[in-house]
Amino acid sequence: MCASVSLIPKPASAESAELKPVFQCTLIVDAQSGAALRRDGTCDRRVSPASTFKVPLALMGYDAGVLVDGHSPRWDYKPEFNAVKRDHKPVDPTIWEKDSVVWYSQQITRKLGYERFGGYVGSFGYGNGDIAGNPGKKDGLTHSWLSSSLKISPDEQAVFIRRILDRNLPVSAKAFEMTETILPPFQAGDWQVKGKTGTGWLTNKAGATDRNRPFGWFVGWAEKNGRKIVFANLFVNSGKSSVLLGPKVRANFLAELPGLMESAN
Repeated sequence: MCASVSLIPKPASAESAELKPVFQCTLIVDAQSGAALRRDGTCDRRVSPASTFKVPLALMGYDAGVLVDGHSPRWDYKPEFNAVKRDHKPVDPTIWEKDSVVWYSQQITRKLGYERFGGYVGSFGYGNGDIAGNPGKKDGLTHSWLSSSLKISPDEQAVFIRRILDRNLPVSAKAFEMTETILPPFQAGDWQVKGKTGTGWLTNKAGATDRNRPFGWFVGWAEKNGRKIVFANLFVNSGKSSVLLGPKVRANFLAELPGLMESAN
């Protein structure tokens, strides 16, 4: 049996000392067989995908022809997008994934339209498939994946990533190829990693975000010497966090991956 693994960043600073999990999951599966190599924590509980949803959004965008290649379309920022200041800039698909630009995602879904967007989510079998959005706001087309109605578990994230690698989703070959191309690359020892972070908050029974329950995702795949694995990591904190938890979870997982795989062999 594998020893339990924690995604809590090492307590080297005040910002990491404040982190205390409500629940978390470290999931690593063999990309070919789907066999679990590590499965620590609560991996079957659904939360919002947050910016990890940029992975299925890329598939949709390229399949529908909204996205063209790694640098087209390049859209200019507009004040009505109401984005954080760092995203007040021209953005293309590669920048979109690298810098996790929300307004670009929302432009993609607007161009898809609600019916086609919902069709993709349904055909992907993605999480709970609920794109209604926030209660009473009719904002599912632009907000359903942002701490709102759409939810997915780490187990389901890993299944979805495997379907990308297996080319087992109803999209074009170009959609698969370009999505893999624009996802940010990382290094973890000798492992070549592709993945996407996500940061958000749990929602209460009324559908409102709970700022005392922030979470961070890191999902994707990694390859070393011809061996490929799929991973899904989730950390839900007890109490507000002064840092974005997605990048924290990513940094910790990348640091731990070589050791995790040694112990899994």
